[in-house]
Amino acid sequence: MHLLRLLPLALGAALAVPAQAQSLMALVESARSYDAPWQSAKAQLDAATSRADQARAGLLPSAALSAGLSRANTSISAPTADRSLTTQTVGINATQPLYRPANRITLQQGLRGVDVAQAQLDGVTQDLLVRVSQGYFDVLAAQDTLAFVQAQKAAVSEQLAAAKRNFEVGTSTVTDSREAQARYDLVVAQEIAADNDLRVKKLALDQLVGRTGTQPLPLAQPLQLPTVQPGDVATWVQQAQDAQPLVRQASIALDVAQLETKKAQTGHLPTVDLQAGYNIQRSPNGTVSAPGINSRTNSASVGVALNVPLFAGFAVQNRIKETLALEEKARADLENLRRTVAQSTRAAFYGVQSGQGQVKALEAAEASSQSALEANQLGYQVGVRINIDVLNAQSQLYQTKRDLAQARYNVLLGTLKLRQAAGTLQEADVQAIDALLAK
Repeated sequence: MHLLRLLPLALGAALAVPAQAQSLMALVESARSYDAPWQSAKAQLDAATSRADQARAGLLPSAALSAGLSRANTSISAPTADRSLTTQTVGINATQPLYRPANRITLQQGLRGVDVAQAQLDGVTQDLLVRVSQGYFDVLAAQDTLAFVQAQKAAVSEQLAAAKRNFEVGTSTVTDSREAQARYDLVVAQEIAADNDLRVKKLALDQLVGRTGTQPLPLAQPLQLPTVQPGDVATWVQQAQDAQPLVRQASIALDVAQLETKKAQTGHLPTVDLQAGYNIQRSPNGTVSAPGINSRTNSASVGVALNVPLFAGFAVQNRIKETLALEEKARADLENLRRTVAQSTRAAFYGVQSGQGQVKALEAAEASSQSALEANQLGYQVGVRINIDVLNAQSQLYQTKRDLAQARYNVLLGTLKLRQAAGTLQEADVQAIDALLAK
């Protein structure tokens, strides 16, 4: 079979879609129910919600039921007597806070804590989408590398056979055979390394999604890479300033610090509580003053309790100074994080643009390398090229094919990482890439 017809067939067989291959979204769903960091962030959100409900209790009424039984032995000297007295008590008391500003601020902090946990979960979710996509395309890239090496092995093998035939009939030197044999041995070593790398990448993806035997779907061909929208880096940076989960967490942390300062300032303010109670005391065998007489006392009370702090050893003033310093720290942390996120977003944006340009350049290089290989094969047949020229042209073609496949994966991953850097990554973005896979 002619070499130019053999190589596409070998490559096509290596890149064939497996019968039980999984889509990217299918593995994302598997990872969501298995990934420990995501489960941890979800549990943290549930805990933060319950913590906010605990803070709400500081504004709601509280009630307690109390009961007691006591027995006392009393000795009286004049007249001399020993008396054993039993007292039984039962009561219910309730308190309703009327004015406790610190408790209201604590509730606001609890609610902001829920927002922090939600931002953390959003960040972990975006990280999960990127990690699964990274593992998915790592496997595809490893499969492509192995397929290209195997196709190159088949091409070199045929070139080696041709060199041996030409040497036997005296139309070429032994150098051609040895050069082809050396290149063949090198490709065999590359095949072993590529096969091992594919196994490792598959194991990593299996561990990430919690299932064995994962087999990603390859990209559909021909492939039209999506463009980055919007195409202005300033717009992406602006989105990151508001939507990025880490920035959101830092912004909420500043709000919580400001609320903590307000709570510290309430240390000078009074508190007012509404109190009510109903208590029953029973003495079956009397009291010290009235022995032997069964007595029972019912008492009901309702009132307002006022507590005005006067002096606490400058604790309140020093607490305010501490919270003001922590508030300034939170503000500085937020500004630093915004700068870092802006830089990361710019780098991600320009990385995607560079990757798209690289894909176009490699597509042109692939066509040129294919033409160069065909020209060298024809020149070898007519005797104006030697065997090493053909081997070098083959090596260049398949290296270009590997680089092109990797560049396409990098662009797709780069678009996800750009949206992650800006904090706008959602499942719909992964679904858009999933639609580019062969079905």
